[in-house]
Amino acid sequence: MTLQGITEDEIANYLVHTPGFFERNAQLLASIQLTSPHGQRAVSLQERQMEMLRDKIRGLEKRIMDMIRLSQENEAIVERLHRWVRAVMLSHDDRALPDTLVETLRHEFLIPQVAVRVWSTPERALRPELADLPQAAEVSEDARSFAASLNQPYCGLNAGFEAGKWLEDSAHITSLALIPLHHGGACFGLLVLGSPDATRYTSDMGVDFLLQVGDVSSAALSRLLSA
Repeated sequence: MTLQGITEDEIANYLVHTPGFFERNAQLLASIQLTSPHGQRAVSLQERQMEMLRDKIRGLEKRIMDMIRLSQENEAIVERLHRWVRAVMLSHDDRALPDTLVETLRHEFLIPQVAVRVWSTPERALRPELADLPQAAEVSEDARSFAASLNQPYCGLNAGFEAGKWLEDSAHITSLALIPLHHGGACFGLLVLGSPDATRYTSDMGVDFLLQVGDVSSAALSRLLSA
C-alpha cells in the first residue's frame, strides 16, 4: 500500500526513528481507532495495547505453569530414581540382585514389563555359582552382537527382537527400550523395558534418563562377573 508515493514501511520507519512525533501530536493517540482482536468492535490504541499486554501476560502465565509442572514431574522422577538406586545398593545378596533391580525399577517407574540378561565377556566371565540364575540363561550370539552394537539405548517398536521374548508376556509388548550393560569397555548384558503402549518408547524420545538407568544397572550387575 502507498500513500502519494509513500509506502507503509517508510511511514513505520519514520515513526520508529522520530519518537518526538507523537509528543508533538499527542491528540492523534486518542483519536486512533483499531479493530479489537477479540471481536469486530473498534477500540482505541491504548485499549488495544492493554489487550495485547493482557494476552502477553496470559502467555507468560501459561509458560510459568508449564515450567512448574515440568519441575514437579522432574522432582518426582528424581525421587523414584533415588529409591531405585537405594534399593539396588542395599541388595547385598548377589543372587537376589537381578530380581531386586528389575522389580524395583518396574514398580518405581510403572513399567509394565522388565527383564535383564547377563553373560560372560572375553575379559570377565560370569561367576560359576551364578550360572543357574534365570537372568544368566543362554543368549544367542546375534543378540549379544546386537547389544554390543548399541551406542545408546534402542527405543522403538518391538520388531521381533530376541530380547523382547525375555519378557514375561512378550506377545502383548508393542514398544521396547533396550539398554546395553557395559563394564570395562565390554558389553555383558541387556536390560529390556517393555510396554503394550506403542507410544511409550519411540525412536524420537530422549534417552538421558535411560542412559542413567543403564549406568546404574551396569555398575550393580558387574558384581555378577568374576574379579
